[in-house]
Formats: sequence, C-alpha cells, structure tokens
Amino acid sequence: MTTTITITDLDHTYPGASTPTLRRVSLEVPAGTRTAVLGPSGSGKSTLLAIIAGLSAPTGGDVRLADRSVLRQPPHRRDLGVVFQRPLLFPHLTVAENIAFGLRMRGTDRAVLRRRVTELLDAVALPGYDDRRSGELSGGQQQRVALARALAARPGVLLLDEPFSALDPQLRGDMRALLTDLHRQEGTTTLFVTHDRDEATDVADTVTVLLDGRVAQHAPPADLFRRPATLAVARFLGGADNAIPGIAHPGRFDCPLGRLHLNTDHRGAGLLLIRPEAILAGDHQGDNVVPATITTVTDRGTHLDIQATSAGVTLHLTTGPAAPLRPGDATPLYLPPAHLSVVTP
Repeated sequence: MTTTITITDLDHTYPGASTPTLRRVSLEVPAGTRTAVLGPSGSGKSTLLAIIAGLSAPTGGDVRLADRSVLRQPPHRRDLGVVFQRPLLFPHLTVAENIAFGLRMRGTDRAVLRRRVTELLDAVALPGYDDRRSGELSGGQQQRVALARALAARPGVLLLDEPFSALDPQLRGDMRALLTDLHRQEGTTTLFVTHDRDEATDVADTVTVLLDGRVAQHAPPADLFRRPATLAVARFLGGADNAIPGIAHPGRFDCPLGRLHLNTDHRGAGLLLIRPEAILAGDHQGDNVVPATITTVTDRGTHLDIQATSAGVTLHLTTGPAAPLRPGDATPLYLPPAHLSVVTP
C-alpha cells in the first residue's frame, strides 16, 4: 500500500548552529507519486530526508505518513525504504541475501521471499546475480541491488538521498530510467533528493526547490522552468540570463523591448524572464517579435550560444548548431508568451 507524506511547518537547527537548516517547511507528496527535492549544497534537503526517515529529529513541526504523525516512531516502524549515495550493502551476504534481509527479519515465508528476490533481480536487470557478493559488482550494479533491497518489503514510501551522484553520467541516466520503470511497476510513493536539476525533472512528477532551508517553489517540472516563482529560483535553474526590467499589467509587460503580451496577473515593477532556449530567431507573425542584432555566436557542438541586442537590451538565446547566424546579422526574435514570466525584482 502506498502512503501520502505530509510535512507541516518543519524546523530544524543543528546544536550550536546560529542559522536554522530548515525553516517552516511544508510539503505533501500524494500516495503513489514522485517528488524530487532539489537544492544546492547546504539547502537542507538531506536533513529533510533524514527527518522523514527518523534519522534526525526536527526542532518543530510534524511529519505524517498515511495521516499519522511518525515523530515518535523509530525508523524501522515507519514503513520506509531508503537508498543513500553509497549502496551500503552487507559485504558478507550475497546479492540475494542482501535483497532478502528485511523480509527475512520479518519472518517472511521462504517461498515468498525467493519469489520476491527473483522478481526484483529481474526488475533491476540483474537476473542470475543471486549468489554474487557486493565486491564482485560495479558501482551501478551495487546501487541496483540497494534499490531492490529498499523495495523488497513493498514499503509505503521510498526515500532516495542523491543515490546516483557517485556514478558516471551515462550510468546516472540509466539509473534514472530504471527508477522510472520501477515506479511504474511498484507504484511506491517516492521522495528523491538531488542537487541535479536534470535528474530532478527526469525522475519526478513534481519538484520542490529548497533554497536556504525554505520551500521556494513546488511545481511540475515544466512550470518550474517556464514560470519560476522568484528570481532566486530562476537563477538556480539557470533561467535568469534574460531578466528584463519593466512594468507589468494584467496580460502585458511594458519594457525597453516594447509592449510584450503574456499571461500574468502581476502589477507594477517587475522582471520579465525567458529562458535562452525559448527565444526563436527568424520571421514570426503576430505579437512579441522584436528586431535584434547578433553580437556573439559561440559554437558548443550540440548548439549555439548567441547574444543579441535589441533596444539596448542584451538577450541570450540558444539555437541548433546549423543556424545560419553570424555576428552583425540583423534578425527578428520571437518571445513566445507561454514562455514569459514576471517576478518581483
């Protein structure tokens, strides 16, 4: 049975510290969904996971699993599976014994236990690895076993604390795909802690951005990138290259580029944001087209990083590597309304 995670006004300060690690953090992860907690080092994301897991105590607030407070419950009573950055496998046990450890401690019938181990070895693409020891496995294989072990007892919640950060980029991508497949099969409520924005958007239905111990935004990945709640969120997500000052009115934004149309209820002074990849070079019909001159073109191999000026404003955009743009070229730029957002300066 999957479980809803409800976190309410959670505070945490380490003994002797003058600054809180977490400040009134509230968050809900509905049963059967996947949420990534995304933040830089020191944002409090791993502390949040440790509190949910029962490995650390908050200084205020509550953690509820299936609508029951678990603050007084020890970790083994919380119906959780946990995977850390290191696999932490038992070196004296085989792969099958590692996966079965929790089930064995619960007194699970041997036949049921064997079936579950076989099922999970197939699910993590390690069939036939039953009798191997952890020392015979690669880092990626060890983390697959750790995932299988965490899911063996069909926990209500799966917690993952940067589990793929020690792997090389190709393996990280493979593991993210595996985690998505496992969620499709198991349906376990999942909370995934990471500092990697690509990882967060790959593995989660919803992303919670944690900055300086506070929830800065909680939204689906597409909304997060297209409509950051604050300039700080935009900067963290790499979307503050184009921040244009002006005056917002419902449905429009007046700035040096002219009157731009967008869906906004913001009023007064603001910053207009648009990600570089959202700006389109070339002829377009309708509103939000501005004349520009290309100033620099940097070939990144897979794409071009381009700077252009329009009405004294520097705009950053990216295009495909074959785009016929050179410094000095005049070109119209289209700023799609769906990709524009306004934040407070």
